This record gives sequence, structure tokens and C-alpha cells, in this order.
Amino acid sequence: MKKLLQLFVAFARVGVMTFGGGYAMIPMLEREIVDKRKWASSEEIMDYYAVGQCTPGVIAVNTATFIGYSRAGIPGGIFATLGVIFPSLVIICVIAGILSNFADIPAVKSAFAGIRVCVCVLIFNAVTKLWKGAIKDKAALLLCLAVFVLSVFFDISPVVFVICCAAAGILFTQLGVRGK
Repeated sequence: MKKLLQLFVAFARVGVMTFGGGYAMIPMLEREIVDKRKWASSEEIMDYYAVGQCTPGVIAVNTATFIGYSRAGIPGGIFATLGVIFPSLVIICVIAGILSNFADIPAVKSAFAGIRVCVCVLIFNAVTKLWKGAIKDKAALLLCLAVFVLSVFFDISPVVFVICCAAAGILFTQLGVRGK
């Protein structure tokens, strides 16, 4: 039970301290799960993000579920998931109850504009951390650029990108383009 409570609290901390959705949670999640608790490595977190991106649902919830499951099986997945969504649920209910009364106030509009800018910076920081861990050779850079260009110009499912990059990673390793 102690392990389940630790999972709940760890992911509740991530959920309560992060604004802006799943990608904005990445820096906090890495600090809490990789740096502080050592429950996963940076590489494992990136794998969870990748799988979480191509599975139905919110990436933060999927990642919490994966980590919770890896730490304590099905109960761990449930407690980690509840932990990450509980703060948002409470905050959203409180805000929804009062926001409609204040949404047109200029200071509230300005605050939300500032929050959006902050969230963009948090997402950018997460991307740079992921970049440092993922782009280790020319083959990875080539895959990254190809996915970026294709995603900008074409409406392709992230699942297709993940599957194709997994296949390319295997192929590059077999051909000796990447280190084994």
C-alpha cells in the first residue's frame, strides 16, 4: 500500500504543479520520476512518451499509467493515473464554477495570455531535453527532420510516424548506420 500511495503522491505533485497539458508536464515529470525518485531513466521516459503519443488518451495520463504499472502492476497503474488526474479534476471543477463570472475581465484575459506564453516555453524546454536524449547520431537527426517536415506539410497520424521510425531504427541498426 505504501508503494501505491507513493505513486499517487508523486503523480499528484506532477498534476498539481503543471499547467498546459501533457507536453508541459514533461519537465516536471522528468524531475519527479527520473531525477528525484529514479523510477525510470530518461530513455524509458521517452519510450513512454512515444507509446503514450500513439495510444488513445492524454499523454500525461498514459505515461503515468505506464510508469505506475511498471512499478506496481495494475494497482500501480491505477494509483498513478488517479494521482495525475486528481489535481486537474479538482482545479477544473473550481475554475469552472467561478470562471464564467470573471472570463470577460481584462486582467483575467491578460493572465491567460501570459500563461499561454509560459506553457509554450515549458513545452520548448521539454523538446530540447528530449532532443538531447534522442538525437545521438546522423541517422536519428535524419529521422527527426523527416518526421518534422512530413508532419508540417501532411496530415499523417502520429502512429504512422512512430511505426515508421521504429522500423527505420531497426533497419539502421542492422545496416550498421547506428551503434548497436
